[in-house]
Amino acid sequence: MTFAPRFDHVGITVSDLDEATAFFLALGLEVEGRMLMEGQFVDDVIGIPDSRSQIVMLRTPGGGGGVELSSFLRPDSQPGSPAAMSPELGLRNVSFQVNDLQAAVDRLAEDGYGLVGRIGQYENVWRMAYVRGPDGIIVSLAERID
Repeated sequence: MTFAPRFDHVGITVSDLDEATAFFLALGLEVEGRMLMEGQFVDDVIGIPDSRSQIVMLRTPGGGGGVELSSFLRPDSQPGSPAAMSPELGLRNVSFQVNDLQAAVDRLAEDGYGLVGRIGQYENVWRMAYVRGPDGIIVSLAERID
């Protein structure tokens, strides 16, 4: 049997669901839904008995890939490394292609989110930057320039 996977979404646990949602809305994602998650199904899947969380599912315009934001009510969230950098193991960034990199960076800066490094350019093909959002989430923004 072969599998033909199709990317659906990435899940991110956050401390402030509204703040993280606003961050991704500023990037142009759209809310697909918001709900409370609890019960046997969730406990079975995540392996944590009696868990309870609020989630917001966001999608790129047109129904593309998504971002699921979760904020746990039970058990208490565990702090991560809010200043994690690329060499640390684990999921390091979520990447989006944008039409105007500088405008996206400027828009996020208005809300207090800054660059991890600087805007870089790969040959005459891509301009790219990492922006650190709520809870240390790193979003990679890339603009095709060729």
